[in-house]
Amino acid sequence: MGVNGITNPVDIAVTGLRAQSARIQVISSNIANAMTSRTPSGQPYRRQTVVLSSLPEEMGGVEILRIASDMRTDFKRVLDPGHPDADADGYVLMPNVEVPTELMHLVAASRAYQANAVVLKRYQELMDVTVELLR
Repeated sequence: MGVNGITNPVDIAVTGLRAQSARIQVISSNIANAMTSRTPSGQPYRRQTVVLSSLPEEMGGVEILRIASDMRTDFKRVLDPGHPDADADGYVLMPNVEVPTELMHLVAASRAYQANAVVLKRYQELMDVTVELLR
């Protein structure tokens, strides 16, 4: 904890890096499973999301609350009579993953990760200049 209850910028940036890294991993899993019609539970893959929350301290960063399944979006029904998971009418339930949307989220998470990395870099440069001035 920093002076006057304000957390160090490094701590804030590190929590941001962790959060965005988790988002990137979950989005990557969603994309990889976009065509998985049967998981070990017997259901199609269900899209996952990262639930984030701000830390209770003033300007305290972000924390990962949990990885949640998207239960609001229905599975897609695709007509594919030859598919092993097809029902009697020839329809297959497919994951509720939209690849273009996931790619958009991936770009946003990647940019947020980069922004947090830039904060760390600038903070290091600031500390280097401060040390030079104190010599």
